[in-house]
Amino acid sequence: MRRELEDRIRALPDRAGVYLFLDAGGEALYVGKAKSLQKRVVAYTKVDSDPRLGAMVREAHQLDFVVTDSEADALLLENNLIKNRQPRYNIRLRDDKTYPYLKLTLGDDYPRVAFTRRMVDDGSEYYGPFLPGGLARRAIKLVQRLFEVRVCRIEIDGKLPRPCLYYDMKRCLGPCVAGLTSRDEYAVAVDRARLFLAGKTDDLVASLRSEMLDASERLEYEQAAQLRDVIAEIEAVQQRRQLGSGRSEDVDIYGACIADGKAAVTVLVMRDGQVLDRRELFFEEAGAIGASELLDDLLPQIYQHTTFVPKEIHLPVAIEGSEALELWLGERRGNKVTVHVPERGVKAHRVATADDNARMAFKRRFRLGRDVDPGALVLKDLLGLGEVPARIEGFDISTFQGRQTVASMVVWEEGRMARRAYRSFNIRDLSGPDDFAAMQQVLERRYARVLEETGEMPDLVLVDGGHGQVTAALRAFEALGVEDQPLVGLAKREEEIVIPGQRATLRLERRDPGLKLLQQIRDEAHRFAVSRHRRRRAKASLKSRFDDLQGIGEVRRKALVRRFGSYRGVAAAEIEALEEVLGAKLARRVHDQIHGGAAAAEGAETSGET
Repeated sequence: MRRELEDRIRALPDRAGVYLFLDAGGEALYVGKAKSLQKRVVAYTKVDSDPRLGAMVREAHQLDFVVTDSEADALLLENNLIKNRQPRYNIRLRDDKTYPYLKLTLGDDYPRVAFTRRMVDDGSEYYGPFLPGGLARRAIKLVQRLFEVRVCRIEIDGKLPRPCLYYDMKRCLGPCVAGLTSRDEYAVAVDRARLFLAGKTDDLVASLRSEMLDASERLEYEQAAQLRDVIAEIEAVQQRRQLGSGRSEDVDIYGACIADGKAAVTVLVMRDGQVLDRRELFFEEAGAIGASELLDDLLPQIYQHTTFVPKEIHLPVAIEGSEALELWLGERRGNKVTVHVPERGVKAHRVATADDNARMAFKRRFRLGRDVDPGALVLKDLLGLGEVPARIEGFDISTFQGRQTVASMVVWEEGRMARRAYRSFNIRDLSGPDDFAAMQQVLERRYARVLEETGEMPDLVLVDGGHGQVTAALRAFEALGVEDQPLVGLAKREEEIVIPGQRATLRLERRDPGLKLLQQIRDEAHRFAVSRHRRRRAKASLKSRFDDLQGIGEVRRKALVRRFGSYRGVAAAEIEALEEVLGAKLARRVHDQIHGGAAAAEGAETSGET
């Protein structure tokens, strides 16, 4: 450590505050808080046991500090400085993007609910993650059905002539059309959605029940019945129990696993005495940090982003800044918050469960011996992805003269093509060749199912084509309420890479590993689409005349062939012989179809003579 830096450290006051290590250019390397600046920062003169902090100290040229009135004030200032200065050596919160969140866009005049995998400071409230992931999509549907909050991204000015189908389905209050709802009525719906998504269903049910009784007393029985159904739906959702408690507790329970410079943190989110969700956070470069220091750095960042602060926080180890954290969180919540390390009983068992979850998450995320594909590394930097993509899904469209259009989906996963995950789709209801509409349709169908079942979207979606196909893909994600889904297009002619929001295309060197990876996936999607299309055409060319007979499926067709040898034999058979195989009613029907209804006409003539 430089002598001037050591002198600066020894001159620090014995006061609470925040300290900043700066590099030669004045950029922040590390920001920390301290109850006593003098006692805390002197520890950095001996950091040989921690390679991460040792590297930071060797790079540091300056030390700056700000004194505060209390440790709680220092915590708040530290959090703001980390957020604004983004120092390289701090442990910074970054959610595992595998898991979906919902956001309520409170910055809009008429907020909407949306599916996302990235939390940004945009004035919105975020909820989740939802595990299993399909719960996110179901939660959106519940918010639409119960509270009629919008999901569309259009600008709301009240000038549209008529609302969309969601209004007719009673899934939206229709703020896009003047007179269908008022700002106050919509605000009430949003407030209820916030309570529901935050897990505060007791308050919500109490409010709805009171409103239901008032409607009943006013003899407005239809409205009362609607509110009754809403209450029943909310209470049904509330029945999901896991690690439950008999008391109405609001607790966040933490577990941590740290090894080989990497860390995993699990949070069990308990609301009203039941664990509603699990949250996982991962850190690739944690260094030699311990669980206590990791949680001390992490907790303020977590609760700066959340919209609800629990009454209790249970940790596996004590942290240095617990008192300051309790004061700060108490101010955010409006009453006392306790940060506690349970040592026995049910609470200690819950923390042990969270620790077990953290260990399993660590093993799942940081598998030993896993090689990182060089092309995936290039795509991470090229496309600005949060992490190296582990799963890429590629799509291609194949058609023949506008007929029998099929789409293919292939999957690249951790360095190889995952053939068992391939899927093909028959494109429906297209009047002519339209690759853009076909691409939008297949993406909507694919990811509507994904959101419903697991919610685990791929790290990257690749479409075969240029700006038109990418725009179609964006429309599909918009229709599903999916935001921030990494997407790229690869145009065949010039091998140009199309990135959403960028008019200019990218051209990489032919040997670039990122381009080669995209080409590999694109070419495999094309091969799979063409082979699927050929099989479909071949099947159509082998169509049998039996296929035109109504009521004859595969089983009955085989029975007829066994008895009569061929379609010609069936046509020559007497109706009595057909009845032995098919029964009287179906035999008459098949006989009439083969012989053009001649028997029916003959029967009618005979009846007329009588």
